[in-house]
Amino acid sequence: MSWNNHGLPFLPGYTFQNVTKSVFHHPQMLVYNNGFAVPRHPTVGIGQEPHISEQLTEQEISDLIFKTPVMAYSKGTASNFVPSYVALDKKVLRYFAYFTEEVHTSPDEQFRVRSVVIKYFLEDDTMQVYEPTVENSGLQQGMRLKRQRLPKTKDGVYYLWTDLNIGVDLEIFGFKYHITQCDAFTKDFMESKDIIVNDPEPMPVDLYTQRRKISPRCYTTPSKPGRMYQFLTMDGKVLRFFALLEGIDSVDCEIRAVIIRYYLADDTVDIREILKPNCGRESTPFLLRRQRLPKKIKPKTFPSSVLEISENEVDEYYSPKDFHVGQSITLLSHHFLLYDCDGFTKDYYQKNYPEMGMKPIEVTKKVNLLKDRCKEIPPYNGFGSLEDSLQNCFSLIPEPPKKDVLKMLMNDHNVLRYSARLDPQNPLNEGRRFILSYFLSNDTISIFEKPTRNSGYLRGMFLAKTRVPKPGSTVENPQFYSPADFAIGATVDVFKHRFVLTDADRYVLTYLESIVSEIPSETLNSLRHKLGVEMSNNEPTEQNEGKVEEP
Repeated sequence: MSWNNHGLPFLPGYTFQNVTKSVFHHPQMLVYNNGFAVPRHPTVGIGQEPHISEQLTEQEISDLIFKTPVMAYSKGTASNFVPSYVALDKKVLRYFAYFTEEVHTSPDEQFRVRSVVIKYFLEDDTMQVYEPTVENSGLQQGMRLKRQRLPKTKDGVYYLWTDLNIGVDLEIFGFKYHITQCDAFTKDFMESKDIIVNDPEPMPVDLYTQRRKISPRCYTTPSKPGRMYQFLTMDGKVLRFFALLEGIDSVDCEIRAVIIRYYLADDTVDIREILKPNCGRESTPFLLRRQRLPKKIKPKTFPSSVLEISENEVDEYYSPKDFHVGQSITLLSHHFLLYDCDGFTKDYYQKNYPEMGMKPIEVTKKVNLLKDRCKEIPPYNGFGSLEDSLQNCFSLIPEPPKKDVLKMLMNDHNVLRYSARLDPQNPLNEGRRFILSYFLSNDTISIFEKPTRNSGYLRGMFLAKTRVPKPGSTVENPQFYSPADFAIGATVDVFKHRFVLTDADRYVLTYLESIVSEIPSETLNSLRHKLGVEMSNNEPTEQNEGKVEEP
């Protein structure tokens, strides 16, 4: 047949047998009758061209129909015409094989044995290679080769089902697959085609996988349920306690009711305060966010550089057995009185801790006791003067303490001055001289250090005006120094510094003789002896008349 290009260049894709042809599909050879697929002999060819049978005589057609055809893989007589995709539909040969993969990055294994499943689809002679997935293997498994025709040689020859048998090696894209077994259908099909199927071969064992299955651990006691088991079984289950905060201080005397919740899922605790309307507190009612509370902490021999406590530093955490209704519990240095709980909490303790009697208690007496404690004056904490600190207990905005105005007016600028030296227990303090001034207006003491040549100490104020308590006096009821305690040779303890009085002004003796009924005789005699005054000399003298120099 001549090729007519109709003016087109003689190139691939530009040559046509018939340029007017527009139909190229294959004729239909399968129809459905009453729901059943019925094959039929095609009458036309591709593109609706007349079939070759239409161009033959009746004798030629009869010879062609009843002639015994030559089968592709076996001998036999031809039956009624059935398309291959109908006769071999859903008929698949399945083989079990393996291939080895070298491992260069692990000292525990030199190669790895990987099993695969090879499927051969008889319908269109396509093959598929699939690797079964193994959980937690770390390998990329699954479909290795999608369904396709696999080449056998480089010349375009493909694998057929006659090339497959047990014990055969298949070279596919650089991998060698060795077939070890097949299923029952595959064996029956091969034997029906007069092909001898070889005996099954055992699948080689991967040494590394086999060694992993042997567990070296040996447990003598059953392990305890883990945190995940506790979460799955106790999620949403919470123990709820009603409590009173016992930590009442001098500033906040309000009785505070709280709710303590213990979460059984993860052993955490949170504390929520019950706020009343217009109580004046912040809108966030949580006193403690949800967290695990340590009960016993390991002793530390060195200071910690972090504020948070890790699990390695805790010996024991709080558990449900530590919460007992009717008793007090200390959580992070705060004391809580548990007086009641809800119904679920009672049922939980009755089932798991029957020996703990979870009975609610009457808290009226406890609340009255806490109120009485609020009325008591708290102890002095040492900050500021005792009178100033006491004013914080009387009013929200403290006022200055009242002073003796008359005493201040009468004794204004009246000062008793003494010469003193440090207690010579330390040799470095030898030669240091001080002036101790006692102010009669407010009973305060100031100390000034006199300049000393080559002493190494700077002159100046050693102690500002302040009231000095006597050693051994209590913080709540302190006893302060007075002029009756300042005898010549006496030791004055000023905030852990000991001063020995060595001299005094003439005005000191004059003032003390004016109040002789309040001054011990030993103090007056020491001053008279030091100043050289007779016992009967009671003449008044002017202030600052004596040996003590002005600072």
